[in-house]
Amino acid sequence: MLTVVARRQAIPKAARFISAWAAVPQGPPDPILGITEAFKADKDPKKINLGVGAYRDDNGKPYVLPSVQKAEEILAAAKGDKEYLPITGLADFTSAAAKLAYGADSSALKEGRIAVTQSISGTGALRIGGAFLARHYPHSKTIYLPVPSWGNHTPIFRDSGLEVKGYRYFDKKTVGLDFDGLIEDLKNAPEKSIVLLHACAHNPTGVDPTPEQWKKISEVIGASSLFEKQLFPFFDMAYQGFASGNTTRDAFALRYFVEQGHQVVLAQSFAKNMGLYGERVGAFSVVTSSPEEKARVDSQLKIVIRPMYSNPPIHGARVAGTILNDAQLYTQWEGEVKGMADRIIGMRDTLYNKLTHDYNTPGEWGHIKSQIGMFSFTGLRPEQTKALAEKAHIYMTADGRISMAGLNAHNLEYFAESVSAVVKGNL
Repeated sequence: MLTVVARRQAIPKAARFISAWAAVPQGPPDPILGITEAFKADKDPKKINLGVGAYRDDNGKPYVLPSVQKAEEILAAAKGDKEYLPITGLADFTSAAAKLAYGADSSALKEGRIAVTQSISGTGALRIGGAFLARHYPHSKTIYLPVPSWGNHTPIFRDSGLEVKGYRYFDKKTVGLDFDGLIEDLKNAPEKSIVLLHACAHNPTGVDPTPEQWKKISEVIGASSLFEKQLFPFFDMAYQGFASGNTTRDAFALRYFVEQGHQVVLAQSFAKNMGLYGERVGAFSVVTSSPEEKARVDSQLKIVIRPMYSNPPIHGARVAGTILNDAQLYTQWEGEVKGMADRIIGMRDTLYNKLTHDYNTPGEWGHIKSQIGMFSFTGLRPEQTKALAEKAHIYMTADGRISMAGLNAHNLEYFAESVSAVVKGNL
């Protein structure tokens, strides 16, 4: 007995202990967060971060909308409680969010056919949607994403239990929409597959279909057997109002599809258009065929959400709901959203002029102006984006995507000069 005890004491503690997590592999760094970390570590005063998808004012600072500040003043004066929300969230917010998306005149809305739940921003809405479709959509467990798409779309839907495939969207040669490829791939997709559509301001390319192209896409996807094909549309609308400066214009595709009889699902985010990034405010909705069907869908959404996070946070929903339900604040907010969109559109125009007229940069740069929303695919190659980071202290994703919101009157000249230099091989 003593011999056994002595042997155990002789074995070093480190050798006796094997962690339960010893075999967990190191995960790859998030590409966007990695850019931010590199930017923070850079001490050069001219450094520019164009990787993060968050709006900045013309001084490069985070922007809290005055309408949001006013809404918070109203809420503070009301001295509301901090009780749990229902599983599907704050009703005053979700009803107003659905009205904003589908339009006050939407027949589906008027007839009580839209099931809607509050979500943890747009990411949460997509996750709820993926889980709901995986569990209840009877025809297919495959979702087709545009290539490219937001980087988080693939893990969200894979973790929801869906198989992820792609359809052509972006043409690298023209730095624009590959409309023919898109249509061909949708026509070839298996019947009743799920198709993810960016409602406006496609992330990451900034390339959107025209209204006429949206009508053709609707026809190909088909709302009934009278059309070319029956696919199921899942809209992701993270930038309503932020893209063009007009909430109605940015909702065109969604509203047209519903008018044509498509039973869509929709993920909404209020991160960009209200600047509520950290508040995590969003909504997920399902267009059904009747109020009775809506009630059944509502019940199943609650069953999906309850074990996921139980119920959503309250403050951001109160802020957004206050803005959307107060006529004066709503008008003010629309003006502020237009102001943000107009600033980005102005940056596009100025950048285009700098690259083409001031610096005579080789290549075609019209896509800078024709793209829309926060992001732009510049067409820069990975070796050029690497050189810009190492030599000019300008940070963006390796594929050349930039956040236009990171440009302002103080850094645009330096950015344009650097891009021109790297394209010419002179950086």
